[in-house]
Amino acid sequence: MQRLVVSEAQFTDLSRVNLTTEQRHYLLSVLRLRAGDRLVVLNGLGQAWLGELTETEQIQLIESQHLQTECPIPVKLVAALPKNGFDEVVRCCTELGVTQIYPVISERTILKPSENKLKRWRKIATEAAEQSERAIVPEIAAPQPFLKLLETLSPEQTYLCGAREKSLHLLDALPKTLPPEITVLIGPEGGWTEAEIQQAIAKNIPVVSLGTSILRAVTASITAIALVNSYCRPGN
Repeated sequence: MQRLVVSEAQFTDLSRVNLTTEQRHYLLSVLRLRAGDRLVVLNGLGQAWLGELTETEQIQLIESQHLQTECPIPVKLVAALPKNGFDEVVRCCTELGVTQIYPVISERTILKPSENKLKRWRKIATEAAEQSERAIVPEIAAPQPFLKLLETLSPEQTYLCGAREKSLHLLDALPKTLPPEITVLIGPEGGWTEAEIQQAIAKNIPVVSLGTSILRAVTASITAIALVNSYCRPGN
């Protein structure tokens, strides 16, 4: 069944949703849905409803839905922006269950993103959440300097992934029992600088490894979130 993420402003009351022009075109012209067809409506914050398309091109909400598609804890990704491929990071990590993505500018970051890039990443996250049947659309924060964000991070269950560090593997560093949340930090092409690593260590953030292979920055983000997803849901 088709899934559609809507904003709070689209609810006319507790039982009806207005469609945006883009959503109306997609549902009616691309998917060829008609009045009476049903779909799942999500607010991107964990709530979902079974809805039915009306003759007035709105969605009538029929009943709430309980979706069990999310990781049991928040999973956050802090990723230094690569030169290319951050669209892929957003898309794949959304599919894998990330709840928040913080793009950061590190010393070796080349890309200087525009406001349009941020809008694009948020649109990709919404589409990926719909496609992968998630109840939550990940929050994509505005890019900021890494060291500025580092000051706001709690060291508890935060892990900086270093490409050439002789460190514990991420899976070996994670606690035996599920923590309240997990945050992983991934560097750009060329990795974190020694100064950035030392500043993380000074905040008691451990440096961990993703394995013996040297991964592309894009691959490293996806790998880290996949490992955390597996750790959080070992039975799946």
